[in-house]
Amino acid sequence: MKIASTFLTLATVAMLWSCGSKSTETTDTTDFADSTNEAVTDNAASDSASAVAEDDAEFAVEAANGGMAEVALSKIAEEKATDPKVKEFAKQMVTDHTKANDELKTLATSKNITLPAAPNEEKQKAASDLGAKSGSDFDKAYIAQMKKDHDKTVKLFEDAQKEVKDTELKAFIDKTLPVLKAHAEHVKSLDKTK
Repeated sequence: MKIASTFLTLATVAMLWSCGSKSTETTDTTDFADSTNEAVTDNAASDSASAVAEDDAEFAVEAANGGMAEVALSKIAEEKATDPKVKEFAKQMVTDHTKANDELKTLATSKNITLPAAPNEEKQKAASDLGAKSGSDFDKAYIAQMKKDHDKTVKLFEDAQKEVKDTELKAFIDKTLPVLKAHAEHVKSLDKTK
């Protein structure tokens, strides 16, 4: 019965999502993922074996949003950066964040957590703004964005390390956080050269 209830809730959310007027409503994939996860969590709350804490799901959504944005911004940088060190850093970001994103997707699927399909509107705007730049202005803007994003992401993961309840999510955090901290240090050293 709980499974049927969960599927009914997901179908209702999906139907409302697809029927919503895009001209009068802002659609954001992270909001959709959070709403879907809330509905699943509410329906599964009494079944502790399959329930993931709502805070854990929110962390996963935020981490996925940031990870997808890192890949998108870094793919732009692979094409547009003029400094070879910036291009090399961008390539490393694509590799590392794609790997982490794939691991998080697999873990989220096993936990019945819905992740966003694309970065949220804020992250998409940052990508659009960055894509409009060129030359050394692009390099400086990319490094500044990476510095800001990695500071925020490291804090997200450090906070989650203390708060996340699911042991597999916790293991993902423990494995990923050192890589994120290394990225943050690397981008700070690149920032000093710009």
